[in-house]
Amino acid sequence: MPHSQPHEALSLHPEVAAALRENRPVVALESTLISHGLPHPTNIETARAIEQRVRQAGAVPATIAVLDGRIRVGLVDEDFERLSAKGVRKVSRRDLPLVLAQGADGATTVAATMIAAGLAGIPIFATGGIGGVHRGVETTLDISADLEELARTDVAVVCAGAKAILDLPKTLEYLETKGVPVLGFGTDLFPAFYTSSIGQPVDGRCDKPEDVAKVLRAKWNLNLTGGVVVAVPIPEEAALDAEAVEQAVRQAVAEAADKDIRGKELTPFLLSRMEQLTGGASLAANRALLLNNAEVAARIAVAYCRLKAEYAPPRKAPPNYKRPTY
Repeated sequence: MPHSQPHEALSLHPEVAAALRENRPVVALESTLISHGLPHPTNIETARAIEQRVRQAGAVPATIAVLDGRIRVGLVDEDFERLSAKGVRKVSRRDLPLVLAQGADGATTVAATMIAAGLAGIPIFATGGIGGVHRGVETTLDISADLEELARTDVAVVCAGAKAILDLPKTLEYLETKGVPVLGFGTDLFPAFYTSSIGQPVDGRCDKPEDVAKVLRAKWNLNLTGGVVVAVPIPEEAALDAEAVEQAVRQAVAEAADKDIRGKELTPFLLSRMEQLTGGASLAANRALLLNNAEVAARIAVAYCRLKAEYAPPRKAPPNYKRPTY
């Protein structure tokens, strides 16, 4: 439910604030794709196209970032340019206190965007792919904070599965351990970002936005804290060849290990190398799935708002109210 008063660390765009007050659908969007995910100017063009796709599907977009030490929920055009500048921090859960205290700028990851969306009262969030368990975790212990956030924050994340550079079976095992439902939107199998699936089953299939909305309400109505992964396959016409993707991923991962690239720098490096190794095909696929996820998220947000309205308790009449007679 939207908070009666926004958290003191948040600055809500007036359009977003009005939509939340009026129980109109809002979709949260992350900003790391602008600062660290896509090259310029594709990053800004894509971010704006995502917002437009959300609007076309009936919801209000709320791109989230940290600017001047404030969590901004809903951006304006000049903010996209600002986030595209060099040196903008990549902000996850652990980074938020530092960036806020220092009055700095930061692009929010899935985890940080979930935190902000939760504080604002936005239950639906669209992104490209969640972070997860990295390949070679046995020696690196590299597990994305996104998974822990999904276990604790009540936000549904609409995505094309987890990024293909990750260990997808281990990522699903981790989500199971944390009690995070993984729903397949129109599919029985977990999408593999650039490709439709790696053959791993999801926890349940939902073919309509209304089906997803019912699952969300059932979960949160039981006070089962934490998010839900809504996994949407990449549009068929944009999908890449699974074998070619796997070969490129293995090469990129090996190069990262040789160069001792770890931590926050690892994912941006791997995505950049994937673009190079696939001759730009991965970039086009990434853009296509981002737009598709945004549309699906907006449709789910619309359905969820309708469902909430159906179950909302009737408004009480004010004291001394007399029903008019006709």
